[in-house]
Amino acid sequence: MSEVISLKQAEKKAFSLATQDGLVDVFLGCIFIGWAIAPFYSAKLGDFWSSAMFLPFWGLLMLGIWLVRRYIVKPRIGVVKFGEARKTRMRWFTGVMLTLNIISMVLGLWAASSADSLSGRAVTAIFGVTCLVLFSTAGYFLDFPRLYIYGLLLCLSPFVGEWLYADYGASHHGFPITFGVTSGVMLLTGLFVFIRLLRNNPLPSADDTSGKD
Repeated sequence: MSEVISLKQAEKKAFSLATQDGLVDVFLGCIFIGWAIAPFYSAKLGDFWSSAMFLPFWGLLMLGIWLVRRYIVKPRIGVVKFGEARKTRMRWFTGVMLTLNIISMVLGLWAASSADSLSGRAVTAIFGVTCLVLFSTAGYFLDFPRLYIYGLLLCLSPFVGEWLYADYGASHHGFPITFGVTSGVMLLTGLFVFIRLLRNNPLPSADDTSGKD
């Protein structure tokens, strides 16, 4: 029994090492820093294009992360293969997240079409709860505790932004401040985790790779 438990713990640790290298945090931080910058361009470009203009940057970022994982992370931690239980969990994760994203898209379209009848607080609440549910679900299935914190930060960001706007006159409903802080937390956390991974997992020496006894 203890051997089975230790194998599960070993697989969980290997999964965490393979998926939580800090690069996901960096990617999320770069996405949401766009939400901090986009409000400055919304007057000229509109809400859609002020966000869509970041798509090429995010595409290049995804390519960069793929290259870093392939040529920097993979040589240090190797290739991790998982058992059927983990694969089943990931299939559930894919299905649940797809369903939640469809529901989120429908809610977003409904909120956009009902903008005249919905209050700003209602739209903010829909956005905040959606972020919290999506990130919490991902955190559960991926054994990724930081996603719970990121979901909470994203949930609170628009509420705090509106408070800064109403009480202190912060520009653009305070979104540049709140989403800037949230993305900064993600970026700094990701960089810290990535640097720690590199320090704790140096490249194998020539003796290690040669199979020397």
